[in-house]
Amino acid sequence: MEYRNLGRSGLKVSALSYGSWVTFGTQVDVKAAAEMMKIAYDAGVNFFDNAEAYAGGESEIIMGKALKKLGWKRSDLVLSTKIFWGGKGPNDTGLSRKHILEGTRAALDRLQLDYVDLVFCHRPDYETPIEETVRAMSYLVDKGYALYWGTSEWSAREITKAYEVAERLHLVPPTMEQPEYNLLDRSRFEVEYKALFEEYGLGTTTWSPLASGVLTGKYGKGIEEGRLTLPGYEWLRKRYETEDGRQRIQAVERLRPIAEELGISLAQLSLAWVTKNPHVSTVITGASRPDQVEQNMKALDAAELLRPEIMNRIDEAVGTKPEQPRNWR
Repeated sequence: MEYRNLGRSGLKVSALSYGSWVTFGTQVDVKAAAEMMKIAYDAGVNFFDNAEAYAGGESEIIMGKALKKLGWKRSDLVLSTKIFWGGKGPNDTGLSRKHILEGTRAALDRLQLDYVDLVFCHRPDYETPIEETVRAMSYLVDKGYALYWGTSEWSAREITKAYEVAERLHLVPPTMEQPEYNLLDRSRFEVEYKALFEEYGLGTTTWSPLASGVLTGKYGKGIEEGRLTLPGYEWLRKRYETEDGRQRIQAVERLRPIAEELGISLAQLSLAWVTKNPHVSTVITGASRPDQVEQNMKALDAAELLRPEIMNRIDEAVGTKPEQPRNWR
């Protein structure tokens, strides 16, 4: 396993990590969760990702019980939660000071932890002043409820504003962002965030490296099974039933010959490709079966096969490389 600094912080995270989205609480119980987490841990994974919204909090409960069962040393782990969707009450959603503090404490109770290493603002909250959110997140760090705070799916402008507020008020700034990043979704990460990497040394814990299973090639002959067919994820299925979505699936099929030539799976190729970006601190993988975890963990070996000429062929095959802003000099 390779370990990378989370942005400019001193925290080391495994290049591949393991997340509970979709699976824990809906497809996976405590026993299965512990089994898959152990496979990942034995492969060198130290970062395990979660959120208060996942399965309505059940995901955190399952991970907390799994961690107790496994009995790992706390200092060997990097654990996270994300705050935004905590319930149905008027103050159970968003990034108000009230929900940030109460939501984080509730998440810690479910995880059976004294603190999380990382806490994220799961989405931007347009009804709460950014200063209130930054003050509350900085307070979490000051009080030891979390060691670092960050954002998830915030725009570059919103992240910049959070940095500016923190700097002006002498508060703790965000350390990391958790964006979607994969071979099919590249523009925000490679273009919009470019200045953030250069100016702030923003760390990233990227999610959906396989585009919800699309980059495994399982939907090449139609959407019949997999994450896109799960109840509650109809919005995701609709995304790939449009003409644009079908073209994205066809682009994945153009990658198949490259993967076969290298002797790796489409999933391993796609995961390896994400790890090649130097601004990626860690790639959050997901799985509902032990064999999927085992295969995903081989992606770092696959990354060694992605020489510059192979990376160019991948770009040409999918045709998703975003255009960079023009240099007018």
